[in-house]
Amino acid sequence: MKRLLLFDIDGTLVAGGPAKDAFHQAMLETFGTAGAIDGHSFAGKTDPQIARELLHGVGMPDPDIEAGLPRLWGLYLGYLEERLVARPMDVLPGVDALLGALGKLPEVALGLLTGNIQDGAHLKLRSAGLHWHFSMGSFGSDHEERDELPAIALRRAEETWGVTFHPDDVFVVGDTPRDVQCGRKEGTRTLAVATGRYDARSLWEAGADQVLEDLSDTGTVVSILAG
Repeated sequence: MKRLLLFDIDGTLVAGGPAKDAFHQAMLETFGTAGAIDGHSFAGKTDPQIARELLHGVGMPDPDIEAGLPRLWGLYLGYLEERLVARPMDVLPGVDALLGALGKLPEVALGLLTGNIQDGAHLKLRSAGLHWHFSMGSFGSDHEERDELPAIALRRAEETWGVTFHPDDVFVVGDTPRDVQCGRKEGTRTLAVATGRYDARSLWEAGADQVLEDLSDTGTVVSILAG
């Protein structure tokens, strides 16, 4: 095993679903406000970062935010699980075939690098039938700053497979400039896909090593990630 591939979730593997609605309801019940959530960008951010930004926007101090977070996550996960039954996540083009192809390669290890809290990530992937592809990952519940997540993922990969992956042998795959930024900070390679809210030009400008419109050409993506 010589290559570690770390996938973002929202906008990269899946789209849609009820997560924002579940988060909104949980924020209201926990803090009495969701701030300016309707116009707030969630792209590339961790769940704790999003909550803190929204609450800072209405002047809430950090101690009050910290005190409410455990309740927030409990409510959010309950609402998310309940609502995913009627509104499961949509698998983005090419993802099923790509993960199936990569999973057959003995030299490749698959993991997650996502701003979702861990249980939220698992609920989303399970609703899309993708959860079984991934043995480990780093999550928004591990650290509020996305730039810290690649280092956590590398440590967990070593614990999982007993392999020390050099950053040159690691790809971070995501759909936002923040995905690119966090990978570059840790020295990994980056593949960005324009399946979220950012176009290919924005992703190239962010410094991605490779940019694709989507993941639908399995052969091309495998050659980039595992070649």
